[in-house]
Amino acid sequence: MSANDADDQHITDVSGTGVPIPGDDVDTDQILPAKFMKEVTFDNMADYLFYDARRNDDGEFNDHPLNRFEGASIAVVNSNFGCGSSREHAPQAMMRWGIDGVVGESYAEIFRDNCKSLGIPAVTTDHETVVEVQEWIEANPDGDVEIDVEGETVTYGDTVIDVDVDDAMREALVEGIWDTTALMYSNRSKVDDTVADLPYVEGDD
Repeated sequence: MSANDADDQHITDVSGTGVPIPGDDVDTDQILPAKFMKEVTFDNMADYLFYDARRNDDGEFNDHPLNRFEGASIAVVNSNFGCGSSREHAPQAMMRWGIDGVVGESYAEIFRDNCKSLGIPAVTTDHETVVEVQEWIEANPDGDVEIDVEGETVTYGDTVIDVDVDDAMREALVEGIWDTTALMYSNRSKVDDTVADLPYVEGDD
């Protein structure tokens, strides 16, 4: 199921064309510059994704991968991606730009957890394999990359590789319990019953 499938919260796999975002220690301030955090909603975050990195000094778009691989939905990154501050704006910007899944060497823990909370699989594999996938995408910009969350594999072209999926992420995505807000609302009656039974909560007069 696609991470953007509103009718089903169970995410077993995501697929689409890829975008390689090379470089170790790509921090959240590069992904979403702090100057845009003053906005009170996430609505425009897609416009600010890698805002500075995608532009020359004169403000014109450069050859950054996000400018060359428009419409891609699977990002392929390197080591310690999403490090730095814990701002949720970074994965929010990626999701709103169109990213449904991420393949990488490693992630900052809070970034990975924020991805899970948005229904974005963030899977890992070794450096050599990541580089191979990035090079394949460069050579095959229209080729699909598929992340099988349940089976813990990534497929690109005729190649299938094993990847690691954090246990908590795999469980949340496959079982459809990654959206904690939706989960809370779906159990509203149970919450109300629990609140009603609390001795220190007064009901309406």
